[in-house]
Amino acid sequence: MLMREDLEKREREILSPLAAKSSESRGRKFAEEKCDIRTEFQRDRDRIIHSKAFRRLMHKTQVFLAPEGDHFRTRLTHTIEVSQIARTIARSLNLNEDLTEAIALGHDLGHTPFGHNGEDVLNSVHPGGFEHNVQSLRVADVLESTSSRRGMNLTAEVRDGILNHTGPVKPFTLEGQVVKISDRVAYINHDIDDALRSGVIAMEDIPESALKTFGYTHRERINNMVVDLIRESRDRDEIVQSPQFKDELNVLRKFMFSHVYKSGRVKREEDLAKVEVVISSLYEYFLKNDKKLPEDLQQIAKEDGINEAVKDYIAGMTDRFALNIYTDLFVPKSWK
Repeated sequence: MLMREDLEKREREILSPLAAKSSESRGRKFAEEKCDIRTEFQRDRDRIIHSKAFRRLMHKTQVFLAPEGDHFRTRLTHTIEVSQIARTIARSLNLNEDLTEAIALGHDLGHTPFGHNGEDVLNSVHPGGFEHNVQSLRVADVLESTSSRRGMNLTAEVRDGILNHTGPVKPFTLEGQVVKISDRVAYINHDIDDALRSGVIAMEDIPESALKTFGYTHRERINNMVVDLIRESRDRDEIVQSPQFKDELNVLRKFMFSHVYKSGRVKREEDLAKVEVVISSLYEYFLKNDKKLPEDLQQIAKEDGINEAVKDYIAGMTDRFALNIYTDLFVPKSWK
């Protein structure tokens, strides 16, 4: 039988000197007794998987606002793909796979309904703006909580990886850095796959230099990006791509923004208008009707302010829940 101490000893003996060790974690915000069986990072992974916020990701948009088909990515399938890619890289570099998985599974917990379009609207109406990575950490620290407001009480390593999976700050663990680049590898490749399937783009539209560098199939592109990351990062104190792969990944990213993320075929003007109306209307309504918030959010309003509570409520909604609430509040019953 393997106990936590055995797993911690195995980490110290087997993992790279550059890997984060659970027994050397910077700790939690609130002290807890350690589990007899699981390491600290394994406990964090389990807390994230069992959270309500994680379950809601299955009904949150990734890119396509109103996809016609069963095979388009959601925020949950994106998260799983990031986790798979990041774990593969971490395993090959002999880093801490449990820490990597925990960060990957938690990185998008705070994402809004309707993908980045929902994020843009909430950012415009909420004082101080809105960033999904900051909200993801707030979900972990506050919203997935008991009355003690201790949240999930995750380790510092996982919290840092979630907060800095996007933006200019580099996570302080290599595992966090792995997730940061894996997020980009995952979403660019699976968004290309979805765009090709939907007919929004064709293979001949994709920059030829990127195809020659990464490959002509979905499988080849992901594999080559992962292999490049592993080769370039081995025995280094940072996770990096080769200059060629980094440049061509930026080429692909710019292509996706111009041909997919901003495409009228993916996000029709009427759909974007609906997103803006739904989120802005809900935000204004609950600002004026705080007693209509769920009980736990009413407590948040007392402690953190009504704007913060309304932002938390809307950011946590799934696409269909937001539409249902909007319909109940604003659509005359005779029109339904």
